[in-house]
Amino acid sequence: MKVPARAVTALASLKAVLRILIHGRSGDVPDTRGHRVLRWARIGVLILVGLVTLQSLLLVAGAWRNDIAIKRNMGVAEAEVLSAGPRRSTIEFVTPDRVTYRPELGVLYPSELATGMRIYVEYDKLNPNLVRVQHRTARLAIIPAGSIAVVGWLVAAAALAGLAVWDKRLDRQLDKASSQAGS
Repeated sequence: MKVPARAVTALASLKAVLRILIHGRSGDVPDTRGHRVLRWARIGVLILVGLVTLQSLLLVAGAWRNDIAIKRNMGVAEAEVLSAGPRRSTIEFVTPDRVTYRPELGVLYPSELATGMRIYVEYDKLNPNLVRVQHRTARLAIIPAGSIAVVGWLVAAAALAGLAVWDKRLDRQLDKASSQAGS
């Protein structure tokens, strides 16, 4: 199987970017204690930002999974908001078979709810604890999750910029020491 030239070029570019991110811009990588610590710090920053990005992707994927489960066996009911908050609101609703539910984890997509409101909810008939406000979907999870990822990358970029400054300082110290030893 022949690998397309674009894929090879993209892989080489990615490898070059990772080398710069981990080892810095200098061509030769000094093996001093400071440079090793710097390399591990860069790797740590990249791992953390990768985990934050993965968390954001999983948040959206989980929301889509919940929406799919609700759509498969959807029931609709009128509910009363017992307590409301920006991230969690508790509700109570009665199914057509006259069973009352108070989902432990509250309702999905709870923004703009107020205590005492009467709303319609969509729930999974097989798991009535999985409930969302009617007509709200996983699309509402994209902006918060994306914001978390963007902030994570901005913090990582600042940290990597700080580490680049530290790398230049270490290189200058190393050059100064080698020029003094050569004199």
